[in-house]
Amino acid sequence: MPSLAFSLSYLAPVALLPAALFAFARPGKRPAGVPRLSEASALAAFALALAGLVQAASGAVPGVGLFDGAARLALRADLVSTAMATLIGFIGWIVMRYSRTYIDGEPREGAFHGLMLTALAAVLVFAQAGTLATTILAAIAIGIALKRLLLFYPERAEARRAATKFGLVWHAGDAMLAIAAALLFARFGTLGFAGLAAGAATQGLGLAGTLAVAAIVAAAALKTAAFPLHGWLTEVMEAPTPVSALLHAGIINSGGVLLITASGLVQHSAGGMAALVLIGGFTALFGAAVMLTQSAIKTALAWSTISQMGFMLLQCGLGLWTLALLHIIAHSLYKAHAFLSSGGAVTDVANIRRPGPIAAPSVPAVLKSFALALVIFAAIAAGFTYAFGPKTPQALALGAILIFGVAYLVAQGLADRAPVALTKRTVAAALAAAIGYFSFQAIAHAVWGPILPLAPVPGDLEWALIVLAVASFGLVAFAQALFPLWAHHPATAGLRVHLANGLYLNALLDRAIGGFRTTRSR
Repeated sequence: MPSLAFSLSYLAPVALLPAALFAFARPGKRPAGVPRLSEASALAAFALALAGLVQAASGAVPGVGLFDGAARLALRADLVSTAMATLIGFIGWIVMRYSRTYIDGEPREGAFHGLMLTALAAVLVFAQAGTLATTILAAIAIGIALKRLLLFYPERAEARRAATKFGLVWHAGDAMLAIAAALLFARFGTLGFAGLAAGAATQGLGLAGTLAVAAIVAAAALKTAAFPLHGWLTEVMEAPTPVSALLHAGIINSGGVLLITASGLVQHSAGGMAALVLIGGFTALFGAAVMLTQSAIKTALAWSTISQMGFMLLQCGLGLWTLALLHIIAHSLYKAHAFLSSGGAVTDVANIRRPGPIAAPSVPAVLKSFALALVIFAAIAAGFTYAFGPKTPQALALGAILIFGVAYLVAQGLADRAPVALTKRTVAAALAAAIGYFSFQAIAHAVWGPILPLAPVPGDLEWALIVLAVASFGLVAFAQALFPLWAHHPATAGLRVHLANGLYLNALLDRAIGGFRTTRSR
């Protein structure tokens, strides 16, 4: 029987549709009333999503489902889905407010507002989907709307190529989800995420379920621009800045949202979890390395997003679902601000005097910084373990990776300082990072822990992946700290050029899908 309870967050996407239709009816330049109505409807959607979050937090609608019966197009309203809906609603409102002035006077201004509102509504439905069928329909709608937004300047050959590439990769992810849905329905007779998790726990995945999880992992990797099909994300900078902000702060997270929503199912596949660790870890390292070589700020932000999404996949693969959700929220807020303020950042950089030569850190100083940071991390971890209970090996490994990043930044940033200054800054940064990490972990676990699965007890495969991840990130962080020492060595002189071009994988993808021919033929 359908549930009689109702969450106000369900109305958030509905609030956007009248304004979208009004905008489509006035697609031209400076359509009367459209920009203000678009912003007002986005604000209303944010308010409704926030009200749904309050309902879920107060227990008024604990995990309620809408149309959970015969319709098979269910939405859900638990603390996970309503938190994501609130995040999306907030970012959507800020982006639509920014769009009022950014897009003012463009020939297709009204159509832009309509497409943005449509994409935002589809993302809200995706975040609250209670079944795989709803997820697929919302994903298809997101892809169609975003492709039209990428073609907002259709006369640009680069925009046409980016839209073509995005469409192929995104809808390939949709096809993977459709395959997964068919396999899961054949295995469990349902497409509801709650029913799938229960079926996997009682019946096991079986061959069909295992293949379905593999398809879900592939879909998540495609939608988060994971290596090696990451190139489309670096080219969508051809779209207006509000589109980039919505994409990088909301839409690109859809793969992570999918995995978290289906976590009760995905975690039953050791192979699927291992694939997430390998794909995510390599994508994170690759994206971070390439980002350092980029000169254009929006392109650098795109590579940063690739790296962050890879790290989020790594967190999912380790079973740290609450931390992955926290990462999505933090990254979305940061990246929306970064894109919407990118123009000001260019001006700020232009007004800064040319910096002097970069000091090269010594190997002993870097080793000392890393060792000291790890000792402090171990001490803080022991304190939190004593106060709040034992930490999983996965959580400790993720914290160690974070500390490697802190040690790298401190060692490189204070390369020309006295050893005492380096030690003091390392201690302060490591303390702040470790305390912040374990504090936010405790908060995230308290809020979402009762809903999401616990990290699995590591077996031999999991331990091997944990060691590989920590060692890989530690080695790369150490190499980055010593970057001035080896970057200009003749043996590595060409590495920067290759990294700046993303190891040419995007060009290979262009050739494989005929992207160059598409650009020249128009």
